This record gives sequence, structure tokens and C-alpha cells, in this order.
Amino acid sequence: MHEMDRITSDPEVMLGKPVIRGTRITVEHVLEELAGGMTFDDLLAAHPQLTREDLSAAVAFAVDAVRLERVRTLRAAS
Repeated sequence: MHEMDRITSDPEVMLGKPVIRGTRITVEHVLEELAGGMTFDDLLAAHPQLTREDLSAAVAFAVDAVRLERVRTLRAAS
């Protein structure tokens, strides 16, 4: 299943943020938890309504979103 079948956005749900279809779990939340050190297995235990495919779709959705972004060079403060 393609990630667009699993990720949806509706202004009536979580202010329109992309969520895993049928839940109120945002792609942002999944990414924050993964960045914080949680594994897919940890997330699946914490959210039994999710599947491994849901989590993969959230990551793939984020990759697609970043791919479309224009990036500017950031300079470190001196």
C-alpha cells in the first residue's frame, strides 16, 4: 500500500496535520518519537492500533515532504 493510502489530512482532525488514517496520531508525533530514540516496536507497543506499514508510511511521507522543500544554507552563530 502506498503511503498516501495510509496518511491523510483533514482540517477537522488535528488542525489538518497529516495523520495516520483512522487515528489522531500525526506524522509529526511518529517522527518526534523516533527522533527521541523510540523504535518501531516501541511505537507499536504504545499504539496497538498502528501497524509497521503505518509507521513506514509516516516516514515515507516525511521523506517526500522534505524532498520538496527548498533548503537554504544555515550559518552557525559565531
